This record gives sequence, C-alpha cells and structure tokens, in this order.
Amino acid sequence: MKQIFDDLYERYHQDMYKYVFYLVKNREQTEDIIQEVYIRVLKSYHTFKGDSSEKTWLFSIARHVTLDHFRKMKRKRDRVLEFFNWNEHESNIKSTEPIPEEVAIKNEEAAQLYQSLNVCTNDQKQVILLRFLYDFSIDETAKILGFSISKVKTTQHRALKILKKYYNSTYDKEGEDFDKQA
Repeated sequence: MKQIFDDLYERYHQDMYKYVFYLVKNREQTEDIIQEVYIRVLKSYHTFKGDSSEKTWLFSIARHVTLDHFRKMKRKRDRVLEFFNWNEHESNIKSTEPIPEEVAIKNEEAAQLYQSLNVCTNDQKQVILLRFLYDFSIDETAKILGFSISKVKTTQHRALKILKKYYNSTYDKEGEDFDKQA
C-alpha cells in the first residue's frame, strides 16, 4: 500500500493541492484538507473499482472533503455569531496577517486569473479549474463534481461567457480585446 500511496502522491499531489487552494484560498486550511484527502484515500483505496481514472477519483475525494470543510466552517461561524454582537467589536478585530488573496497573488498573471475567477460562481470556478487548469475531460469533470455532462457543458459555457465579458471590460479600458488575447 505504501508504494501505491507514494505513486499517487508523486503524480497528483501538486495538482490536487493547487485545486484545493484555489477553492479555500488559505495555505493552512489547504494542507489540512489535503491531509484528510489522503487519509480517506488510504482508508478507501481497496474500494476503488477503476470506473474512472485514479486522478478523477482523487479530485472527487478532494472536492467532497473541501465541501465538508466549508460546511464545518459555516457551522462554527454560525455558533460564534450567536454569542457575540460583532458590530460593537468590529474596530477591535483587525488582523495583521496578510489576507488569502495577498498570499495567493504573487504575480500579475496570477492576479488576473484569480480576479477573473471571482466573477464566477463556485460551480463555474470548479469547472474552469478542472477543465482548463488540470485538463480533465468533460466526462471526468462531471464525475468529479457529481454533475451531468450537460451541466458541465452549460456551466463551462456560462463561465467562459462571464470571463469573456469581464476581460473585454478590463481590456477595453486598456485598448485591447479579449478575443485578440487568445
């Protein structure tokens, strides 16, 4: 099993890490999520039937663990909000650490990509990341996200339309056009 795990880690760790990081935008949370993904992989590898590629299977697990993380964070946030009136204490709560966007954005191209993904819905972000950043097929993307093939195609089409509109409005100010960039 160690050899299988080492092989999976070697081939897919970087892509899976980037995928989760794009979703949570926090290094520590990403590392915690990735650790949980590997725990689930080790516990359930014997049930992997090979209906999809190992990469598709791993990204599906990563997506589910990430969604579980968001649900857990929402429950914690809701419990904290029950106890405090944050409006009274807002001025006392200032973080000196860089916000996730500052950590994620290291150069201008990354900043543009990151900014453009913010105009998309969560489903659109995931489809764009899986299809174009990680080169998953439409079928593999559908399996990872638990969507129908039709939903992946529709979501991708809408995301690209939104991104094109965003880029055209951005580049129009600079005298360029999105279609000319491609």
